[in-house]
Amino acid sequence: MKKNENIPEEELRISDQDHTMDSENEIARKTRIKHRRGPRKKKEKRRISKAAKKRIAITCGSIVGIVAVAYFGGVIFFQSHFYPGTTINGNSFSLRSVHDAEDYMAEQVAGYTLTLNEKDGGTETISGKDIDISYQESGALEKVKEEQNPFLWPTALWTKTDVTTEVGIEYNEEKLAGFVSMLKCVTSAGQTASENAHPVYDGNQFVIQEEVVGNQVNQETLLQKVKESVSGFNQEMNLETEGCYITPAYTKDSPEVQAAVDTMNKYLQSKITYDLSPKTEVVDKTLISQWLTVDENMQVTFNTDQVNAYIAQLATKYNTVGTTRTFVTGRGDTVQVSGGDFGWYLNQEDEYAALVANIQSGEEVSREPKWSRRGADHGDDNDYGDTYAEVDLTTQKFWFFQNGEVIMNCDIVSGTPNGEDDTPQGSYDLTYKTKNAVLRGELLANGEYSYESPVAFWMPFNGDIGFHDASWQTRFGGDWYLNHGSHGCINMKYDDAAKLYDLINETTPIICHF
Repeated sequence: MKKNENIPEEELRISDQDHTMDSENEIARKTRIKHRRGPRKKKEKRRISKAAKKRIAITCGSIVGIVAVAYFGGVIFFQSHFYPGTTINGNSFSLRSVHDAEDYMAEQVAGYTLTLNEKDGGTETISGKDIDISYQESGALEKVKEEQNPFLWPTALWTKTDVTTEVGIEYNEEKLAGFVSMLKCVTSAGQTASENAHPVYDGNQFVIQEEVVGNQVNQETLLQKVKESVSGFNQEMNLETEGCYITPAYTKDSPEVQAAVDTMNKYLQSKITYDLSPKTEVVDKTLISQWLTVDENMQVTFNTDQVNAYIAQLATKYNTVGTTRTFVTGRGDTVQVSGGDFGWYLNQEDEYAALVANIQSGEEVSREPKWSRRGADHGDDNDYGDTYAEVDLTTQKFWFFQNGEVIMNCDIVSGTPNGEDDTPQGSYDLTYKTKNAVLRGELLANGEYSYESPVAFWMPFNGDIGFHDASWQTRFGGDWYLNHGSHGCINMKYDDAAKLYDLINETTPIICHF
């Protein structure tokens, strides 16, 4: 049976209309509901936004208030308390008042001990009782607190304050000094002294010898650092950290040491050859290396004693002034001649200056030593060479040798042998020569001279003693001098004096002998 087949058509139409109306009514109702719901939502959202804003404002205000209270509370608190993380002389006083800090210090004094940590790991202690220590409020802690700005206390939350200051500690300084002087680190026989890095000669050149770091204590520094630790009420002190050990001033890396090595190696390049014809003496790096050293400022210096010792050795070897000479006379016999000022004599002071200057130049030099007096030759047999004047005081003879040959031989008159006018033996240099001189004796009380003798040729060699012509002598040679001798001079005939004047000069040795 089909749906609605028994329902009348009219009823069906009414029913369809009613159904249609119901549908339309339902759609309208839903539409109204939809329109009502939309505006209500928007209104509700506006009410939530205002409430949130209010809550946020209240929260922010509360936070600002809390921060402000905390900040200003901190400002008030830190007007009388130390910043967090504050350490004074190794003692933590974080967030503590000055009064608390003073009380703490006072409590600690009774049992105070300073522990000294030494380089080798050992420790020693100094007890407060040993040095009569006591605590006195000095205002130092208050001063530390006053130096902090209470308005900047938040910055201390991320930083630490480490202060070293003298607090109110009193002690017996004399007892402390005595106690320090008796510490094992001071008195121990096992102390090793530090040594600077320095140049050393390796047989060929100077190189750097590395420094030695020892454990020898600088007692003056140690005492000062102990005083500072006690005054600061420190519990421990590290001797090495506080610089109490004597350390090398110069290490292998110090530029001063390298500069000294460079300078010394430059000096080693020098070579000084002394011309002592026919001999030579050489100063090279073998000797120079022994003479060089450095002072406390790493400046290159010469070992004065060693350099002078070398020069003195030269003088001993080559000086001949004042020596006794073995002399072969013009008559062929051999005599011993002593006295006089002829010969080689080294000026050691001048030679020191010249030698040091030569070494500092770093150059090779060939030269004579610095002589105060000069001989004629450095030969083994004699120092007067083969050109010289000879006076035989026994035979009253004079010879002049030139290049080993006799070119002049004559009779003379020497000084009267009376103990006052004797002509002394010895070896001399010619002092000078001149013509037309007046020889004068002693100046008398009446203003006149004991004698005045004009001469044509004057050739002194031993003070006022010299060769000259003597026209007043009637004889020469033999024993005439015994009663008619001179005041010490060598009297000669005019022609002989003239000839000698042309031959002799200031480098001519003069040998007077008996």
